[in-house]
Amino acid sequence: MVVELLSEEFKPGLVGFCPARLERISPWLKRYVDERKLPFGHVAVLRKGQLAFTDLYGYRDVEERTLVQEDGIYRIYSMTKIITTVAAMALYERGAFQLDDPVYKFVDEFKNARVFVSGRKDSINSVKLETPMTIRQLMNHTSGLTYGAFDPGPVGQLMRSEKVDFGNMKANLGETVRRLASIPLCFQPGSQWRYGVSTDVLGYIIEVVTGKTLSQVFNELIFNPLNMTDTFFHVPKNKVEKFCSLYTRTKSKSLKLLECAEGSRFCEPVNMYSGGGGLISSMRDYLVFLEMIRCGGRYNDMQILGRKTVELMLRNHLSGDIASMGQPTFSEMPTEGIGFGLGGAILLDPAKAQILGSAGEFTWGGMASTAFWIDPEEELSVVFMTQLIPSSCYPIRRELRVLVYQALVD
Repeated sequence: MVVELLSEEFKPGLVGFCPARLERISPWLKRYVDERKLPFGHVAVLRKGQLAFTDLYGYRDVEERTLVQEDGIYRIYSMTKIITTVAAMALYERGAFQLDDPVYKFVDEFKNARVFVSGRKDSINSVKLETPMTIRQLMNHTSGLTYGAFDPGPVGQLMRSEKVDFGNMKANLGETVRRLASIPLCFQPGSQWRYGVSTDVLGYIIEVVTGKTLSQVFNELIFNPLNMTDTFFHVPKNKVEKFCSLYTRTKSKSLKLLECAEGSRFCEPVNMYSGGGGLISSMRDYLVFLEMIRCGGRYNDMQILGRKTVELMLRNHLSGDIASMGQPTFSEMPTEGIGFGLGGAILLDPAKAQILGSAGEFTWGGMASTAFWIDPEEELSVVFMTQLIPSSCYPIRRELRVLVYQALVD
């Protein structure tokens, strides 16, 4: 079990890694922290269910010089999305919906959705939908929705002025989704790829079909069965000492405190359950979740999803790669040779993507520079945790991939 593995001595040679080559991760990690580029770094590499490598270095709070803990709790932001997608697919297996069901079947306001054509925030020209937005398009980010907080265009501006903010923990999820439905989409559903609030809408659909909050559904379908005891929408009072402060990068490329652990909004009661980015979690919990996916929906004796369901999730659901659908780069990475499945990106062609890896890898990350990937071919699960916004500050994810794959010898 992962919880036991993380406290044991790891033996990379037993699972096909060269120990000396894998140890190259440690000085790389130490350099980022010592140069004050990261507050800390926490890495874990599992192969064939066995711990091949783990390292933890740095500070929970840089100013106080408080060391980060092995069971630390981190903001995982968009790494929430795959958890929301797994919960939705578990309901799909129960017949709650079909992937090609229109979103308006569950959120009536989307029936009259329109699509942006031209204009400015106060005078947008729009047209009718050619085809309705579907559940699958929410899962693979071809829905036409965008992120208001990061989109400088007219649609993003309108989202901000209408206070469509899924990061507002005191707002109501359903009311926010309905306000969103009144704002034009960026493009006709299915025609482009655009990262946005699609998974927040998916989270609300989960609430609609179950009659429960997203938090309750996560606990019942995922967290309780997998014994994920450190994954929440807000930090319990008895776990605040494990929670880490959040940092950003200054112009001099040094660290600046953005949000201390004790004063974080994640320590306050939550009304908004954001399926797109609202969770906090630990290394142990997230590794268990990933291993469940890698093992075909099963972890120990708990079957969360069926094997064929996981296989479907880990296939490319775009007509090509992300670059061919209008997004040539994303965060710090080019998108040629990278597709998108249900809830995460799929590596289609390592040569085209210019990165070490295997076709079929499933990956994504979070706004605070956290990341994960699953490599079914090599039987790998890898997680990286830190707390630095934005995630595009440094090419950490690509560098870590090279450091892991260069150490494989068997």
